[in-house]
Order: sequence, then structure tokens, then C-alpha cells
Amino acid sequence: LAEHYNPIVKKIRNLAKPVVAAVNGVAAGAGANIALCCDVVVATEAASFIQAFSKIGLIPDSGGTYTLPRLIGWQKASALMMMGDKIMATEAEKMGMIYKVFAADVFTEEANKIASTLAAMPTKGLAYTKHALNQSFHNTWDEQLQLEDEYQQKSAATYDFNEGINAFLEKRTASFKGE
Repeated sequence: LAEHYNPIVKKIRNLAKPVVAAVNGVAAGAGANIALCCDVVVATEAASFIQAFSKIGLIPDSGGTYTLPRLIGWQKASALMMMGDKIMATEAEKMGMIYKVFAADVFTEEANKIASTLAAMPTKGLAYTKHALNQSFHNTWDEQLQLEDEYQQKSAATYDFNEGINAFLEKRTASFKGE
């Protein structure tokens, strides 16, 4: 874990850009937890998620005991981790575990659209949003408000903010540069 899986999930959470997980099959054990630590998770209707650890005498890893309860609540996460139930993608979406489910015939196109949309957005602002979300698990209310103030000021000082405002005023599509 310390050598392989934990560095992966730490890199995903600390990366200064959104990470999209596109699940097209069974995401089990560490694979499920790596997917769930991503910023946006989409899946095909046939995809499923399973916390299979209990069935072999292990505990969930790859950040699963941290991420899953925050996505779906402690009670549901506890039961899924202890029972090892297989959750189909549509149910995972309903419980807030993942963002969206797509039919297999449009899955790749839709997942790529999400990634392309994010890539064309003001990426510094997205990076600040991701960092603020990460910190929200540890900060007090006042600390989080202070962090939002700090990142809002940094965001307002970017080229992309000015471009977004100008595009809005000029009634045109913004052309962001990630600056």
C-alpha cells in the first residue's frame, strides 16, 4: 500500500487539475477506491463497484475508509465495506457515490465530453476549488471561509477570470488559457 496504491491516490487528490474516472466494468477493492477518490466518476450502466476486502479478511484500503463515508454516509459505507455488496452503477449514482451513468453506446463519447469540458475551463480556478474541497475535510468553518477568501482573491487575479468577465459582457464564449 505504502509503495503503490497510497502514492496513486495522494497524487490524484493533490493534482492541480480535475481527474475523471471512467468505469466500464467491475471496480473492486482498491480499483473501486482509486476511482472514488477522483473528482468526477462516470460509469456505464453495466459497471459495478464492490468493497470486496471483507470477503478475504482485509480492510478497505487506497483511501476507501476516508472517501466512501464522505460520499454516501457512514452507515451505508460501513455496511457496504463489511457486507461486500456489489453495487451497480445506477444505484451508485442514486446514493451519491458517482456523478453519472451512461449507456454503453455513448459512454466513451460522454466521458470524453466531460474531460474536454473541464480541460477548456479556467483550470486555475478548478485547481483552487479542488484544493478547497480537500481542505474542507480538515478545516473548521472559519478556516474554510478564510481559505475560500484566499482562493477567491487568487482566482480573481487570473487571466481566465478577466476573460470570463469580458466574454460574459461581450456575450461571447470565453477562451480560457489556464493562466
